[in-house]
Amino acid sequence: MIDSETDSGTGRSSQIACAWPHKLHEILRAAGIRQISYVPDAGHATLIELSAADPDVRTNVLTTEEEGIAIAHGAWLGGQRSVVLMQSSGVGNCINMLSLPVQTRSPLLMLVTMRGEWAEFNPWQVPMSQATEASLRAIGLTILRADTAEDVVEVVEQAASMAFEADQQIAVLIGQRLLGKKKW
Repeated sequence: MIDSETDSGTGRSSQIACAWPHKLHEILRAAGIRQISYVPDAGHATLIELSAADPDVRTNVLTTEEEGIAIAHGAWLGGQRSVVLMQSSGVGNCINMLSLPVQTRSPLLMLVTMRGEWAEFNPWQVPMSQATEASLRAIGLTILRADTAEDVVEVVEQAASMAFEADQQIAVLIGQRLLGKKKW
C-alpha cells in the first residue's frame, strides 16, 4: 500500500488518489506487460504517458478498440504480454472480437474506464455504461471492479495474475467516481 496523508476536506487519501496510475504502471511492468494498446482516453492519460515513456513497453494507438483485442492475442502468440485500455463506450465495438481470446482460452487483460456513471454530463454515454458489465459477462469475460484508488491497485494486480497465470480473460472496470467528473 502507498503511504498517504488523508485530505481532511474529503476524507480521501490524496496521495493515493494521485499516485494510482503510477502504481498501475509498476504493477503492469512487474506482470511482464510489454505492449499497451489504447484509444486515447483522459481516464487512462497518465498511464498512457508513463507507458509511452517506458523504453521496454510498446504502445499501440488504436483506431477502434477491437484492434486492441487482436493485438493482445497476437502479442500472446508471439510470447509477449499485453493490456488493452479503453472507455466503456468502446466495449460495444469489441464484443465480436472478444470471442477470439474466449474461444482460444488465451490470456486477456482489459482496463476499462467507465463513463455514464458518477457526474456524467453526456447522456450518450449512459446506455453503453449500463450494458458494459452485462455485455462482457455474456461473451465470457470475468469482471472485476474498482471504485477507489486503493481498490484499483489491488484489483489490477490480481487481474494481471488471473489473466497471465491462469489464462483467463479479465476486464477491470474502473469507476467514474475514481476518475472524477470529466471537464470540457
